[in-house]
Amino acid sequence: MTVVSNDPSWWPTINWNIVYSYWTVAAGTVVVYDWVLTLGQERQHWSLMTVLYLIIRYIGLPYSVYVSRPADWCLNMPLVSLTDAVSIPQLSRSHPMDRLISRGNIMNHAINGPNVVVAAMLGVIMIARLHAMYQRSRTMLIFLVIIFLAVNIACGVIAAIVLKDAVAEELILSGTYMCNYGYEGDVQLLISMIWMLNTVWEVLALCLSVWIAVKHFRDLRRLGPSTGSTIRDCFRVLIKSHVLYFASFVCVSCLQFGYLSPGLSSSNSMGALILGGALQIFLNVQMFVLGPRLILSVREYHAKLVAGSNAETSMNSIVCQERVHVPTGSTV
Repeated sequence: MTVVSNDPSWWPTINWNIVYSYWTVAAGTVVVYDWVLTLGQERQHWSLMTVLYLIIRYIGLPYSVYVSRPADWCLNMPLVSLTDAVSIPQLSRSHPMDRLISRGNIMNHAINGPNVVVAAMLGVIMIARLHAMYQRSRTMLIFLVIIFLAVNIACGVIAAIVLKDAVAEELILSGTYMCNYGYEGDVQLLISMIWMLNTVWEVLALCLSVWIAVKHFRDLRRLGPSTGSTIRDCFRVLIKSHVLYFASFVCVSCLQFGYLSPGLSSSNSMGALILGGALQIFLNVQMFVLGPRLILSVREYHAKLVAGSNAETSMNSIVCQERVHVPTGSTV
């Protein structure tokens, strides 16, 4: 259904969408800037982690720059004669407004679908990290895969129900085209269930990481400070990147749960605008910046190890050459 209105009471909604677009631009700028900084690190040998990194990174670029924009992509369509508070319930399939509503449904799926897909990919990365930290334990791998599948299948089914019940509505407010989405049923409860399931998975992954790291640190301390320095540094890198990622996830979850409250989700106040904008930025950073850096942190540490070993090897070769040269000169 299309709603046409020139009522000034809609102006806060129009202003809300315009200001919210500034937050979206800021979130997209952060993702693009991080991509530029890490562009040189994409050239690695092909592996599952490389494929996941590239998919997440190049889903994040169009998502943060274009797809996640508010309803201003509905602008600049041909106008019809405007009257105050007019509803147009039926349109032909070839009508531009009907095509716009169909496009709105597609964009709604494009906005919410990648969230589930990227969350699953980040879960696979987390499984690979935990599997390596637990010395490739098959028991731990089976346990993680079972929990991962249970959480992500449930989240996928709930997300499909939410998207299926979404109804797009065309709003023409003071000559501005906007798309509004309505949901049948208790959508706040369903979305909260998705975030609660993801929170359970992230808390479990963090606890397992911290537990095995503490265990290794205690074992290495018993052996002495000069033993296992490489292993100790590797675990520090893994824990540091994991804690930073988890902190961002906690921020996103808190903002999401707050934004799902009925008082904020239907409000055009400045507080709701700031909360929604902060959620947009933190969500993009968590998924498309700190998510890929779970892989990049390990690569950077490995590159430092290789550079250090090469430098040590070259120094040893110089020392050996000097030791060979000195006695040779003394015998002449």
